[in-house]
Amino acid sequence: VAYRDQGNSQRGTAVVGTVSGTSISFGTPVVFETGDSTYISTTFDSTAGKVVIAYRDNGDSNKGKAIVGTVNNTAISFGTAVVFETGATAYIGIAFNSDSNKVVIAYSDSGNSAYGTAAVGTVSGTSISFGTAVVFESADTRETSVSTNGEGTVLIIYRDVGNSSYGTAVAGTLNNTSISFGTPTVHTSGTSTFNSVAYDSNAGKFVAAFRDGTNSNGCVALVVTVSGTSVSFGSKVVLDSPTSNYISTGYNPVSKKVGVAYTSSSNSNSGRFRVGTVS
Repeated sequence: VAYRDQGNSQRGTAVVGTVSGTSISFGTPVVFETGDSTYISTTFDSTAGKVVIAYRDNGDSNKGKAIVGTVNNTAISFGTAVVFETGATAYIGIAFNSDSNKVVIAYSDSGNSAYGTAAVGTVSGTSISFGTAVVFESADTRETSVSTNGEGTVLIIYRDVGNSSYGTAVAGTLNNTSISFGTPTVHTSGTSTFNSVAYDSNAGKFVAAFRDGTNSNGCVALVVTVSGTSVSFGSKVVLDSPTSNYISTGYNPVSKKVGVAYTSSSNSNSGRFRVGTVS
């Protein structure tokens, strides 16, 4: 778990958890960034056996940085942070592609009119290096989430502020340390926030969940099909209404189910969890 520790000068911090049955226990938290850290996002590089954390370093001109962590039992240690974006960086999402053994980071580049941008990283030992960043949306892009199918296809969903904050998706193809994108496609003609996307390897589909301004700001989910760099969408399913916040989506390859977690204003802002099956 990586987070901003407000009790310790907003430092970027990580802690290792061990699951036993339906319980979890934690080791000692470790600081990975002494500066104020926000927009923290993590992924696991299964080939290198490393954790990669991407974040904005508010203590260093809001630069986008990534750092590699090594887990040893209940402890974690870190290499040196690497800058992937020198401009102010926000709304960071990260995913690992197992086919190419690359990490993909998608973010809003405030140093370039907040354009939606992606960078491909390669982990080596306890360090990470990046190819040239590529713009996937030439407009103010926020609340970005990224996932891959493990075969070189990348899907990014986001709120396109340059287009009335509509919910939008774009697919990309990895080629070593570069990435090329198709045309962004709107999935919701309304404000889309708290975007989250996961890949269902059993169905061969992506599942996106988000707060939908056209559905009383409730939590909705839909299936996304990617063909090359083209995307198409299934029908939206309402999980909770009205207002939902802090939405997170994941896939369980054992149960072959998608899980969506969120808070629900209709239930006193309690944390809610829904399980879905893609057909």
